[in-house]
Amino acid sequence: MRIDMARQEPTRKVKDMSQITMSEMLKAGLHFGHQTRRWNPKMKQFILTQRNGIHIINLFKSLDMIDKAYDFIKQTVAHNGTVLFIGTKKQAQEAVQNQATRVNMPYVCERWLGGMLTNFQTVSTRVKRLKELEEMDFSDVRGSGLTKKELLLLEREKDKLAKQLGGIRNMNRTPSAMFVVDVNKEALAVEEAHKLGIPVVAIVDTNTDPDSVEYPIPANDDAIRGVELLTSLIADAVAEGLLEHAGKNSKSEGADAQPMAAWEKELLTNEGETSDKSAESKKAEESEESEKSE
Repeated sequence: MRIDMARQEPTRKVKDMSQITMSEMLKAGLHFGHQTRRWNPKMKQFILTQRNGIHIINLFKSLDMIDKAYDFIKQTVAHNGTVLFIGTKKQAQEAVQNQATRVNMPYVCERWLGGMLTNFQTVSTRVKRLKELEEMDFSDVRGSGLTKKELLLLEREKDKLAKQLGGIRNMNRTPSAMFVVDVNKEALAVEEAHKLGIPVVAIVDTNTDPDSVEYPIPANDDAIRGVELLTSLIADAVAEGLLEHAGKNSKSEGADAQPMAAWEKELLTNEGETSDKSAESKKAEESEESEKSE
């Protein structure tokens, strides 16, 4: 069976800074959904066909949804908004951390702690505690006035907090929007966002309800290369929004405008290169099943 998508090589320019091609999406495995028996009927509109018991996602429709999500993220950041990147599954952790860090946005790539958004005041207190511990010199036993055991316990506390909250240490308010790699995996985070009226952009696989988020991107959410590609694209949207926001400030402030930070200047020449990993990922949730193959 030949997939019609492979017959064409359209290039979709996503606004000004980035472009994504059908070939890139196919090579990244973004068209592979879950096994047909595990599908969510609400994804029917985004499914092209099935092959060897696996649903094939219509990437032409995915491109349309990417356009909408990209523009939303760009405009959100251009109006001084922040985007929280979330991806706690193994396939997403590195991409989420790297891309969010690249554009100076908060992220969560370890376990989502209940109340991170809905109980933000308490979480902020824990972040403050983390920053206090980071100021300590755990090797200075005499100067601290504490015992070695006490210092060891405090250092362990710091390491634990850094792992849990390090990605949101500079998030001073609840985010304006969220980008989520796997809606089912991050159901608690999405639920908290909805309670606070925070729009969600998310990669939705064929086992997901696309109506559960405001800006769904139909695609394989388990392929490492695919997750990297889309996460990088969302980070590019953030970068473009930051530059637009900086431009607006420069015009409004005139000679009194503050100079751009070094990392913001880098965005002018850095268009979001991502690491090119050769390893293909298989569905984590279906490790007992046969691997997806083209």
